Amino acid sequence: MSRPQTPFESEMAALIVTALNLEDLDAASIDPDGPMFGTGLGLDSIDALEMSIEIAKRYGVHLRSDDQDNLKIFATLASLSAHVAAQRPT
Repeated sequence: MSRPQTPFESEMAALIVTALNLEDLDAASIDPDGPMFGTGLGLDSIDALEMSIEIAKRYGVHLRSDDQDNLKIFATLASLSAHVAAQRPT
């Protein structure tokens, strides 16, 4: 059983569901520590691009396609949420 989402992870999960038009997926069911790509949610690079656009619009955090840490940043809902929270303008 996965741990519960933090409030910000819940917000990010809702953003993912909305941005990617995943109407069949309940945002609350996304495991914060489960993989988002491949065997997890099954997302791909186009999904990462779409999420990046929405994150930039909503939070002012720009995720670059050439960032060496992208695999780590986008690995899980928890890692993406932590990165966005740390990079948000104050």
